Amino acid sequence: MNSRTWRHPRAYIGSFTSAGGRGITTAALDPRTGALSALHHTEDTVANPSFLALAPAGGLLYAVSETDPGAVAALRLDGRGPAGSPGAGRSSAGAFPVLLKPPAPVDGAGPTHLAATADSLCTANYTSGSVSLLPLRADGAPGAPARTHRHHGRGPVRERQQGPHAHGVTPDPSGRWLLCTDLGTDSVWIYDLRDAGAGLRPHREVPLRPGTGPRHLSFGPAHSGRGRAAARRAYVVNELDSSVVTCGWDPAGGALEPLGETRLVPPERAAAPNHPSALALAPDGRFAWAANRGEDSITVLDLTSSTLPERVATVPCGGCWPRDLAVHPAGRWLYAANERSGDVTWFGIDPATGIPRPAGSLPVPSASCVVIERTAGGPAAGA
Repeated sequence: MNSRTWRHPRAYIGSFTSAGGRGITTAALDPRTGALSALHHTEDTVANPSFLALAPAGGLLYAVSETDPGAVAALRLDGRGPAGSPGAGRSSAGAFPVLLKPPAPVDGAGPTHLAATADSLCTANYTSGSVSLLPLRADGAPGAPARTHRHHGRGPVRERQQGPHAHGVTPDPSGRWLLCTDLGTDSVWIYDLRDAGAGLRPHREVPLRPGTGPRHLSFGPAHSGRGRAAARRAYVVNELDSSVVTCGWDPAGGALEPLGETRLVPPERAAAPNHPSALALAPDGRFAWAANRGEDSITVLDLTSSTLPERVATVPCGGCWPRDLAVHPAGRWLYAANERSGDVTWFGIDPATGIPRPAGSLPVPSASCVVIERTAGGPAAGA
């Protein structure tokens, strides 16, 4: 069977092998019900593949190895392994991920997030507080050496912000800029990827409110303006104070402007321990969903306001410690990777309100990330 003729999209689920995870789980996705069914596990092929990203052109899956020292790996999705082992990644269920080359070092510790561009792979290294950029070879495998930049600074939350902790890397839609959220410095670092060949140097650092702990950033859809490049908003989810910061983004100058904050939990529950993790946006940009660890819930945000997102509902995540969220490419289903309960839950999305309704779950020990491929091109759905 040709892997490019798979019947339905597949989901790839990352995990912590050091906590009993089975590596990367490949799951079939039923487009009628949203249901997942496990097909294959990579087991210990990559240690702690806690975050995943699909190559923009398809055909490859990238994974961090959240270890010290850290690494990244490329896996082929057509079932063909390295030279001399054709067909190594095939079964009666079709093709599944096979390691392309040994994982490449990122010259940093604890890579917790990654993003792929057309010619490079970027990682946020939490433990070392640095960003790495690795060139991609002709076959899509990350090359060496990695170019790195270590952040500097700290925040007021002593137990979490004694130094920098780069947590997320997100290329802007133009492909020119890389934005890195740093939980330890309470800021977003912006890099000009056009200059990366001469070394990875920050274009600017944008401070956020002290003690917020920015974790991940997501871009909203473009809005046309008069005689100007399409304007976008960016949304930063904060781990340490349960909020989302809405920012204006200027791609011409690589400028990020914080506009305001939205609380993710109601005031009466604000004092309870809660650590938001992921933010997922609907394909049409009308809604966003934030995962809350501690509350073990998902917050629904209405993004249609001309000002700031509005919190419209909070629903149970169906498990414990939701570390990641992913939206089906058609916007019909929402998936949550619940790390401590060891499962991925899915929900049907009400198209009018954005409120998720529980629909099922799949056991996945130490689940940490979900990405969903498209069957006919376009970017993957994921955190």
